[in-house]
Amino acid sequence: MSNQVVTRTLKASLINHSQVSDDLDSHGFAASKLWNIGRWTISRVWDAIGHIPGADELCSYLKNHEHYADLHSQSSQRVFQELGEAFVSWYKQDDPDANPPGYRKHGDEHPRSTVTWKNQGFKIDTNYNRVRLSKGTNMKESRYAADYILCEYTIQTDEQTLEDVESVQTVRSVWTGEQWELHFVCEIQIDHPESPGEKTAGIDLGICNTAALSVGDETLLYPGNALKEDAHYFRQKEYDTEGENGPSDHAKWARQKKSRRQAHFLHALSRDIVEQCAERDVGRIAVGHPKNIRDDSDWGRHGNKRLHDWAFETLLSHIEYKAEELGISVERVDEAALKTSQTCCECGKEADSNRVERGLYICEGCDLVANSDLNAAENMRATVTPSPSQDRSNGCLAQPSVRLFDKSTGRVRPQEQVVS
Repeated sequence: MSNQVVTRTLKASLINHSQVSDDLDSHGFAASKLWNIGRWTISRVWDAIGHIPGADELCSYLKNHEHYADLHSQSSQRVFQELGEAFVSWYKQDDPDANPPGYRKHGDEHPRSTVTWKNQGFKIDTNYNRVRLSKGTNMKESRYAADYILCEYTIQTDEQTLEDVESVQTVRSVWTGEQWELHFVCEIQIDHPESPGEKTAGIDLGICNTAALSVGDETLLYPGNALKEDAHYFRQKEYDTEGENGPSDHAKWARQKKSRRQAHFLHALSRDIVEQCAERDVGRIAVGHPKNIRDDSDWGRHGNKRLHDWAFETLLSHIEYKAEELGISVERVDEAALKTSQTCCECGKEADSNRVERGLYICEGCDLVANSDLNAAENMRATVTPSPSQDRSNGCLAQPSVRLFDKSTGRVRPQEQVVS
């Protein structure tokens, strides 16, 4: 058992929300305004000389702007850093149809943006669960105004407190669509166990089945029904309430609700995957990484929308850090290069025709019958284990155990068996 320092975000609810909401609103609106000023400056420079200025250049151009002092200096810097990162991400897509980052406005109003306070902008009192957030100079102009926002908080999880962390790197005020909450980005020391076992596992990520897990002698399937139902329901709510001047409050609520439910689903799913691996003495996991799938040919209107909504990078990162905490190593596998979906995990024959229909894989060479996602997962496992066929039951590739997300509990559980 060894110690390891990891970075985690702890979410906190505000006990004195009514007392601090106006100040947090003013800072959230100021962050949006500063973003728009930076965005306008980028447009002018871009049009004039064909160059997109980065975060450091924006800070140099605008540090004397009257609205720069609406926030603490480090908070203003962070707004421009986020804007610069957004442009870099857009540019790397190399997609002529993708739009660059836009302005933060709904009609004539600025939305509440997230505000970040770095180490010089906050002070935490863990004895009384309070944090002082420094105001911008312009927000202190009234002689009756305090120089800081004093927030009283309660951490939303019982598993961790700020007293347990090594250090707090940043504090962020985040508008959830209904209220403000605080996010503490912390360094936390955890017990890093030795690898729990010698077994290996393969994971295939997908859209219909969110994940397929093979440990050789046992396979698990995680359908994405709950995620698809939420996406359909909340997207319909969003479209039905879209106003002529942009998203209505109900449309924004639907979008934010969908995002929160998806985030919880992915956390619950990744937690269960890693726990199931640990229970089966897995010490090494190979996960398929469909990193270039959005660069492939046109999948049609519905297919492209589903690809756009597919949060495989988020799920993969959740699996990685949760596995790391249990001492399990994770390797990303380029599934396109290995053609894991077309290749038979038993005999190695590669043929598109082996995928008879969605979910069914029948090999023309060796007559293997398997779930197509589990066949791919077993091909992933072959990249980290020398002789996968020696510890594999081909029967479980066709009849996996199914684990479903239970909306009533917010957890993943085994599918109930129907007794005839």
